[in-house]
Amino acid sequence: MFPLISIIVPIYKIEQYVGYCIESIIKQTYKQLEIILVDDGGDDLCGDICNLYAAKDPRIVVIHKENGGLVSARKEGVRRATGTYIAYVDGDDWIEEDYIEKLYHSAEASKADMVCAGFIRDLESKTVSFTDGIPAGVYDDEKIAGLRKRMISYGSFYKPGISTYVWNKLFRRELLTKVQLLTDDRITIGEDAAVTYPALLSCSRVAVVEYAGYHYRQRNDSMLKQELPKNEDRGLLAILYGYLSGWADRQKERDILTPQIIDYVLSLCIIRFGGREPDGDYSAFSGSFNRKKVIVYSAGTFGQKLVNRIKESDQCKLAAWVDDDYWEYRRACLDVDPVESVSGTEFDYILLATVNSDLAAEITCRLESLKVDRDKIISISVERDRKAMLKRYIDV
Repeated sequence: MFPLISIIVPIYKIEQYVGYCIESIIKQTYKQLEIILVDDGGDDLCGDICNLYAAKDPRIVVIHKENGGLVSARKEGVRRATGTYIAYVDGDDWIEEDYIEKLYHSAEASKADMVCAGFIRDLESKTVSFTDGIPAGVYDDEKIAGLRKRMISYGSFYKPGISTYVWNKLFRRELLTKVQLLTDDRITIGEDAAVTYPALLSCSRVAVVEYAGYHYRQRNDSMLKQELPKNEDRGLLAILYGYLSGWADRQKERDILTPQIIDYVLSLCIIRFGGREPDGDYSAFSGSFNRKKVIVYSAGTFGQKLVNRIKESDQCKLAAWVDDDYWEYRRACLDVDPVESVSGTEFDYILLATVNSDLAAEITCRLESLKVDRDKIISISVERDRKAMLKRYIDV
Protein backbone atom coordinates (compact mmCIF):
# COMPACT_ATOMS: atom_id res chain seq x y z
CA MET A 1 0.00 0.00 0.00
CA PHE A 2 1.44 3.36 -1.02
CA PRO A 3 1.43 6.11 1.62
CA LEU A 4 -0.89 9.09 1.45
CA ILE A 5 0.63 12.30 0.10
CA SER A 6 -1.01 15.65 0.90
CA ILE A 7 -0.88 18.36 -1.75
CA ILE A 8 -1.63 21.85 -0.43
CA VAL A 9 -2.82 24.47 -2.91
CA PRO A 10 -3.10 28.08 -1.64
CA ILE A 11 -5.58 29.96 -3.85
CA TYR A 12 -6.32 33.68 -4.11
CA LYS A 13 -7.90 35.55 -7.04
CA ILE A 14 -6.69 33.22 -9.80
CA GLU A 15 -10.00 31.95 -11.17
CA GLN A 16 -8.70 31.70 -14.75
CA TYR A 17 -5.83 29.40 -13.76
CA VAL A 18 -6.98 27.35 -10.78
CA GLY A 19 -8.97 24.82 -12.79
CA TYR A 20 -5.92 23.89 -14.88
CA CYS A 21 -3.88 23.56 -11.70
CA ILE A 22 -6.41 21.24 -10.05
CA GLU A 23 -6.77 19.15 -13.22
CA SER A 24 -3.00 18.59 -13.27
CA ILE A 25 -3.14 17.30 -9.68
CA ILE A 26 -6.13 14.96 -10.01
CA LYS A 27 -4.51 13.41 -13.12
CA GLN A 28 -1.34 12.42 -11.25
CA THR A 29 -0.11 8.87 -11.86
CA TYR A 30 0.35 8.64 -8.08
CA LYS A 31 -3.22 8.19 -6.86
CA GLN A 32 -2.93 8.10 -3.04
CA LEU A 33 -3.48 11.81 -2.68
CA GLU A 34 -5.13 14.18 -0.26
CA ILE A 35 -5.69 17.40 -2.22
CA ILE A 36 -6.20 20.38 0.10
CA LEU A 37 -7.47 23.51 -1.64
CA VAL A 38 -7.14 26.59 0.58
CA ASP A 39 -9.40 29.38 -0.65
CA ASP A 40 -7.84 32.46 0.95
CA GLY A 41 -10.89 34.71 0.86
CA GLY A 42 -10.77 36.15 -2.64
CA ASP A 43 -13.86 37.78 -4.13
CA ASP A 44 -13.76 35.93 -7.45
CA LEU A 45 -15.02 32.45 -8.46
CA CYS A 46 -12.12 30.48 -6.95
CA GLY A 47 -14.14 29.26 -3.98
CA ASP A 48 -16.96 28.01 -6.22
CA ILE A 49 -14.50 26.29 -8.56
CA CYS A 50 -12.91 24.53 -5.58
CA ASN A 51 -16.33 23.35 -4.37
CA LEU A 52 -17.18 22.06 -7.83
CA TYR A 53 -14.04 19.91 -7.95
CA ALA A 54 -14.55 18.67 -4.39
CA ALA A 55 -17.99 17.37 -5.41
CA LYS A 56 -16.38 15.36 -8.20
CA ASP A 57 -13.29 13.93 -6.45
CA PRO A 58 -13.45 12.55 -2.89
CA ARG A 59 -9.71 13.15 -2.46
CA ILE A 60 -10.29 16.90 -2.47
CA VAL A 61 -10.77 18.91 0.73
CA VAL A 62 -11.67 22.60 0.51
CA ILE A 63 -10.84 25.13 3.22
CA HIS A 64 -12.55 28.53 2.93
CA LYS A 65 -10.93 31.19 5.10
CA GLU A 66 -10.68 34.93 5.48
CA ASN A 67 -7.83 36.47 3.54
CA GLY A 68 -4.66 36.22 5.57
CA GLY A 69 -1.88 35.93 2.99
CA LEU A 70 0.22 33.10 1.64
CA VAL A 71 1.85 32.05 4.92
CA SER A 72 -1.53 31.91 6.64
CA ALA A 73 -3.05 29.84 3.83
CA ARG A 74 -0.18 27.35 3.88
CA LYS A 75 -0.52 26.98 7.64
CA GLU A 76 -4.20 26.11 7.30
CA GLY A 77 -3.32 23.46 4.74
CA VAL A 78 -0.61 21.96 6.94
CA ARG A 79 -2.94 21.79 9.93
CA ARG A 80 -5.41 19.80 7.86
CA ALA A 81 -2.87 17.52 6.16
CA THR A 82 -2.67 13.84 7.21
CA GLY A 83 -0.31 12.46 4.56
CA THR A 84 3.08 10.88 5.16
CA TYR A 85 4.49 13.52 2.82
CA ILE A 86 3.40 17.04 1.86
CA ALA A 87 3.90 18.92 -1.39
CA TYR A 88 2.86 22.48 -2.27
CA VAL A 89 1.46 23.62 -5.60
CA ASP A 90 0.61 27.28 -6.11
CA GLY A 91 -2.86 27.70 -7.55
CA ASP A 92 -1.77 29.37 -10.79
CA ASP A 93 0.92 26.76 -11.55
CA TRP A 94 0.65 23.14 -12.69
CA ILE A 95 2.52 19.84 -12.46
CA GLU A 96 3.28 17.10 -14.95
CA GLU A 97 1.41 13.82 -14.53
CA ASP A 98 4.37 11.92 -13.06
CA TYR A 99 5.56 14.75 -10.79
CA ILE A 100 4.40 13.36 -7.44
CA GLU A 101 5.33 9.81 -8.40
CA LYS A 102 8.87 10.82 -9.31
CA LEU A 103 9.41 12.77 -6.08
CA TYR A 104 7.87 9.99 -3.99
CA HIS A 105 10.16 7.33 -5.48
CA SER A 106 13.17 9.61 -4.90
CA ALA A 107 12.16 10.01 -1.25
CA GLU A 108 11.61 6.30 -0.71
CA ALA A 109 14.77 5.19 -2.53
CA SER A 110 16.96 7.62 -0.59
CA LYS A 111 15.03 7.56 2.73
CA ALA A 112 15.22 11.35 2.55
CA ASP A 113 13.27 13.73 4.76
CA MET A 114 13.05 16.18 1.88
CA VAL A 115 13.37 15.97 -1.91
CA CYS A 116 14.52 19.08 -3.78
CA ALA A 117 13.71 19.10 -7.50
CA GLY A 118 14.07 21.48 -10.42
CA PHE A 119 11.28 23.47 -12.03
CA ILE A 120 10.19 24.91 -15.35
CA ARG A 121 9.32 28.54 -15.93
CA ASP A 122 6.52 28.85 -18.49
CA LEU A 123 6.55 32.01 -20.57
CA GLU A 124 4.15 32.73 -23.42
CA SER A 125 6.66 31.81 -26.12
CA LYS A 126 9.07 29.40 -24.40
CA THR A 127 9.88 27.34 -21.33
CA VAL A 128 13.10 27.39 -19.33
CA SER A 129 14.24 24.65 -16.91
CA PHE A 130 16.13 25.34 -13.69
CA THR A 131 17.95 23.01 -11.30
CA ASP A 132 19.65 23.60 -7.95
CA GLY A 133 23.17 24.97 -7.65
CA ILE A 134 24.20 22.00 -5.53
CA PRO A 135 24.80 18.81 -7.57
CA ALA A 136 22.15 16.10 -7.60
CA GLY A 137 22.62 13.33 -5.06
CA VAL A 138 21.75 12.13 -1.57
CA TYR A 139 23.14 14.23 1.26
CA ASP A 140 23.61 12.75 4.73
CA ASP A 141 26.26 12.57 7.45
CA GLU A 142 29.28 14.64 6.34
CA LYS A 143 27.65 15.46 3.00
CA ILE A 144 24.69 17.17 4.63
CA ALA A 145 27.09 19.29 6.70
CA GLY A 146 28.60 20.45 3.42
CA LEU A 147 25.16 21.19 2.00
CA ARG A 148 24.33 23.42 4.98
CA LYS A 149 27.44 25.50 4.34
CA ARG A 150 26.08 26.57 0.95
CA MET A 151 22.36 25.83 0.91
CA ILE A 152 21.26 29.50 1.19
CA SER A 153 24.17 31.18 -0.59
CA TYR A 154 27.63 30.39 -1.85
CA GLY A 155 30.21 31.83 -4.23
CA SER A 156 31.48 35.39 -4.38
CA PHE A 157 28.07 36.80 -3.45
CA TYR A 158 24.51 35.48 -3.44
CA LYS A 159 23.98 32.27 -5.35
CA PRO A 160 21.56 29.74 -3.81
CA GLY A 161 22.71 26.17 -3.39
CA ILE A 162 19.10 25.05 -2.94
CA SER A 163 16.33 27.20 -4.44
CA THR A 164 14.20 29.07 -1.94
CA TYR A 165 10.92 27.69 -3.31
CA VAL A 166 8.74 25.29 -1.32
CA TRP A 167 6.65 24.29 -4.33
CA ASN A 168 9.29 22.18 -6.08
CA LYS A 169 9.94 19.99 -3.05
CA LEU A 170 8.48 17.03 -1.17
CA PHE A 171 8.58 17.11 2.65
CA ARG A 172 7.94 14.57 5.35
CA ARG A 173 4.86 15.91 7.08
CA GLU A 174 6.29 16.01 10.63
CA LEU A 175 9.29 17.97 9.41
CA LEU A 176 7.27 20.55 7.46
CA THR A 177 4.59 20.99 10.11
CA LYS A 178 7.15 21.91 12.75
CA VAL A 179 8.69 24.58 10.52
CA GLN A 180 5.66 25.98 8.67
CA LEU A 181 3.53 26.57 11.75
CA LEU A 182 6.30 28.63 13.35
CA THR A 183 6.63 30.96 10.35
CA ASP A 184 5.74 34.60 11.00
CA ASP A 185 2.46 35.46 9.22
CA ARG A 186 3.81 38.98 8.56
CA ILE A 187 6.40 37.67 6.11
CA THR A 188 5.36 38.62 2.58
CA ILE A 189 8.82 38.81 1.03
CA GLY A 190 10.80 35.57 1.21
CA GLU A 191 7.90 33.42 2.48
CA ASP A 192 9.40 30.33 0.88
CA ALA A 193 12.92 30.84 2.20
CA ALA A 194 11.53 31.19 5.73
CA VAL A 195 10.33 27.58 5.43
CA THR A 196 12.78 25.90 3.06
CA TYR A 197 16.01 26.58 4.93
CA PRO A 198 14.83 25.83 8.48
CA ALA A 199 13.36 22.61 7.06
CA LEU A 200 16.65 21.71 5.39
CA LEU A 201 18.50 22.23 8.64
CA SER A 202 16.12 19.84 10.38
CA CYS A 203 16.74 17.04 7.86
CA SER A 204 19.03 14.11 8.53
CA ARG A 205 19.00 13.20 4.82
CA VAL A 206 18.18 15.26 1.72
CA ALA A 207 17.77 14.15 -1.90
CA VAL A 208 18.55 16.65 -4.66
CA VAL A 209 17.23 15.60 -8.08
CA GLU A 210 17.52 17.16 -11.53
CA TYR A 211 13.99 16.19 -12.53
CA ALA A 212 11.85 19.25 -13.31
CA GLY A 213 8.13 18.54 -13.49
CA TYR A 214 6.77 21.62 -11.74
CA HIS A 215 5.62 24.41 -14.06
CA TYR A 216 5.84 27.94 -12.68
CA ARG A 217 3.53 30.11 -14.75
CA GLN A 218 4.94 33.57 -15.56
CA ARG A 219 1.72 35.57 -15.91
CA ASN A 220 1.47 39.07 -17.35
CA ASP A 221 0.52 40.52 -13.98
CA SER A 222 3.26 38.58 -12.19
CA MET A 223 5.85 39.99 -14.60
CA LEU A 224 4.91 43.47 -13.44
CA LYS A 225 6.54 43.93 -10.05
CA GLN A 226 4.53 45.78 -7.44
CA GLU A 227 5.97 49.10 -6.39
CA LEU A 228 5.49 49.48 -2.63
CA PRO A 229 6.34 52.62 -0.64
CA LYS A 230 10.03 52.46 0.26
CA ASN A 231 9.42 52.34 3.99
CA GLU A 232 6.95 49.49 3.54
CA ASP A 233 9.52 47.48 1.57
CA ARG A 234 12.15 48.20 4.21
CA GLY A 235 9.82 47.04 6.95
CA LEU A 236 8.97 43.79 5.16
CA LEU A 237 12.64 43.02 4.47
CA ALA A 238 13.47 43.77 8.10
CA ILE A 239 10.79 41.28 9.22
CA LEU A 240 12.29 38.60 6.99
CA TYR A 241 15.83 39.30 8.19
CA GLY A 242 14.73 39.35 11.82
CA TYR A 243 12.96 36.02 11.45
CA LEU A 244 15.81 34.25 9.63
CA SER A 245 18.59 35.70 11.80
CA GLY A 246 16.63 34.85 14.96
CA TRP A 247 16.27 31.29 13.72
CA ALA A 248 19.99 31.10 12.90
CA ASP A 249 20.95 32.42 16.34
CA ARG A 250 19.27 29.38 17.92
CA GLN A 251 21.27 26.88 15.85
CA LYS A 252 24.65 25.35 16.55
CA GLU A 253 25.48 26.12 12.88
CA ARG A 254 24.97 29.84 13.51
CA ASP A 255 28.42 30.82 12.21
CA ILE A 256 27.81 29.25 8.79
CA LEU A 257 24.17 30.30 8.51
CA THR A 258 24.41 33.99 9.42
CA PRO A 259 26.68 35.09 6.53
CA GLN A 260 24.46 33.22 4.08
CA ILE A 261 21.34 34.92 5.44
CA ILE A 262 23.01 38.34 5.19
CA ASP A 263 23.92 37.68 1.55
CA TYR A 264 20.40 36.47 0.77
CA VAL A 265 18.59 39.42 2.35
CA LEU A 266 21.16 41.88 0.98
CA SER A 267 20.52 40.54 -2.52
CA LEU A 268 16.78 41.10 -2.01
CA CYS A 269 17.45 44.67 -0.86
CA ILE A 270 19.62 45.45 -3.88
CA ILE A 271 16.98 43.99 -6.19
CA ARG A 272 13.92 45.61 -4.61
CA PHE A 273 15.50 49.06 -4.32
CA GLY A 274 17.06 48.98 -7.78
CA GLY A 275 20.55 49.05 -6.33
CA ARG A 276 19.97 52.40 -4.64
CA GLU A 277 19.88 53.25 -0.96
CA PRO A 278 16.23 54.16 -0.24
CA ASP A 279 16.92 57.57 1.33
CA GLY A 280 20.32 58.51 -0.06
CA ASP A 281 22.67 58.63 -3.04
CA TYR A 282 24.49 55.37 -2.32
CA SER A 283 24.52 52.95 -5.26
CA ALA A 284 25.45 49.27 -5.27
CA PHE A 285 26.81 49.61 -8.80
CA SER A 286 30.58 49.63 -9.19
CA GLY A 287 30.93 52.88 -11.16
CA SER A 288 29.51 56.36 -11.44
CA PHE A 289 27.01 57.10 -14.17
CA ASN A 290 25.73 60.50 -13.05
CA ARG A 291 24.39 62.63 -15.91
CA LYS A 292 25.09 59.82 -18.37
CA LYS A 293 22.97 57.95 -20.89
CA VAL A 294 22.47 54.40 -19.67
CA ILE A 295 20.98 51.16 -20.94
CA VAL A 296 19.45 48.83 -18.36
CA TYR A 297 20.02 45.15 -19.07
CA SER A 298 17.26 42.86 -17.67
CA ALA A 299 13.56 43.48 -17.18
CA GLY A 300 13.05 41.27 -14.13
CA THR A 301 12.36 42.65 -10.67
CA PHE A 302 15.80 44.28 -10.36
CA GLY A 303 15.58 45.82 -13.82
CA GLN A 304 12.08 47.18 -13.26
CA LYS A 305 13.04 48.71 -9.92
CA LEU A 306 16.22 50.20 -11.39
CA VAL A 307 14.32 51.75 -14.31
CA ASN A 308 11.81 53.23 -11.86
CA ARG A 309 14.64 54.75 -9.81
CA ILE A 310 16.16 56.28 -12.94
CA LYS A 311 12.84 57.73 -14.08
CA GLU A 312 12.00 59.27 -10.71
CA SER A 313 15.37 61.04 -10.36
CA ASP A 314 17.60 63.20 -12.53
CA GLN A 315 20.71 61.12 -11.84
CA CYS A 316 21.00 59.88 -15.41
CA LYS A 317 19.02 59.38 -18.62
CA LEU A 318 17.54 56.05 -19.70
CA ALA A 319 18.69 55.42 -23.27
CA ALA A 320 17.18 51.93 -23.59
CA TRP A 321 15.97 48.88 -21.70
CA VAL A 322 16.87 45.43 -23.04
CA ASP A 323 16.18 41.78 -22.25
CA ASP A 324 16.34 38.46 -24.09
CA ASP A 325 12.66 37.94 -23.26
CA TYR A 326 11.73 41.41 -24.45
CA TRP A 327 8.56 40.21 -26.21
CA GLU A 328 7.27 38.65 -22.98
CA TYR A 329 7.66 41.97 -21.19
CA ARG A 330 6.15 43.94 -24.06
CA ARG A 331 2.91 42.01 -23.69
CA ALA A 332 2.91 43.26 -20.08
CA CYS A 333 3.24 46.77 -21.60
CA LEU A 334 6.88 47.32 -20.61
CA ASP A 335 9.00 49.24 -23.14
CA VAL A 336 11.74 46.61 -23.50
CA ASP A 337 13.86 45.94 -26.60
CA PRO A 338 15.98 42.98 -27.75
CA VAL A 339 19.57 42.86 -26.49
CA GLU A 340 20.94 43.23 -30.02
CA SER A 341 19.43 46.73 -30.20
CA VAL A 342 22.32 48.06 -28.08
CA SER A 343 24.38 48.13 -31.29
CA GLY A 344 22.21 50.90 -32.70
CA THR A 345 21.73 52.88 -29.48
CA GLU A 346 23.75 55.85 -28.29
CA PHE A 347 24.77 55.33 -24.65
CA ASP A 348 27.53 55.86 -22.13
CA TYR A 349 27.05 52.79 -19.92
CA ILE A 350 25.10 49.55 -19.67
CA LEU A 351 23.89 48.67 -16.16
CA LEU A 352 23.56 44.93 -15.51
CA ALA A 353 20.53 44.41 -13.26
CA THR A 354 21.58 41.11 -11.69
CA VAL A 355 23.09 40.09 -8.35
CA ASN A 356 24.52 36.89 -9.87
CA SER A 357 28.22 37.48 -10.62
CA ASP A 358 28.42 34.43 -12.90
CA LEU A 359 25.48 35.69 -14.94
CA ALA A 360 27.01 39.17 -15.04
CA ALA A 361 30.21 37.67 -16.48
CA GLU A 362 28.21 35.81 -19.15
CA ILE A 363 26.31 38.96 -20.08
CA THR A 364 29.55 40.92 -20.29
CA CYS A 365 30.99 38.39 -22.75
CA ARG A 366 27.84 38.58 -24.83
CA LEU A 367 27.89 42.37 -24.91
CA GLU A 368 31.55 42.32 -25.92
CA SER A 369 30.57 40.08 -28.84
CA LEU A 370 28.22 42.91 -29.84
CA LYS A 371 31.24 45.27 -29.85
CA VAL A 372 30.44 46.90 -26.51
CA ASP A 373 33.54 48.18 -24.70
CA ARG A 374 33.98 46.35 -21.37
CA ASP A 375 34.63 49.70 -19.66
CA LYS A 376 31.07 50.70 -20.52
CA ILE A 377 29.55 47.74 -18.68
CA ILE A 378 28.72 48.31 -15.00
CA SER A 379 27.62 45.61 -12.56
CA ILE A 380 26.99 45.67 -8.83
CA SER A 381 29.85 45.74 -6.35
CA VAL A 382 29.46 44.12 -2.94
CA GLU A 383 31.39 45.48 0.04
CA ARG A 384 33.56 43.21 2.16
CA ASP A 385 31.49 44.08 5.24
CA ARG A 386 28.14 42.74 4.03
CA LYS A 387 26.28 43.53 7.22
CA ALA A 388 27.35 47.19 7.04
CA MET A 389 26.11 47.27 3.46
CA LEU A 390 22.82 45.69 4.52
CA LYS A 391 22.39 48.48 7.09
CA ARG A 392 22.23 50.97 4.23
CA TYR A 393 18.91 49.42 3.27
CA ILE A 394 17.26 48.17 6.47
CA ASP A 395 17.67 48.31 10.24
CA VAL A 396 19.61 45.21 11.33
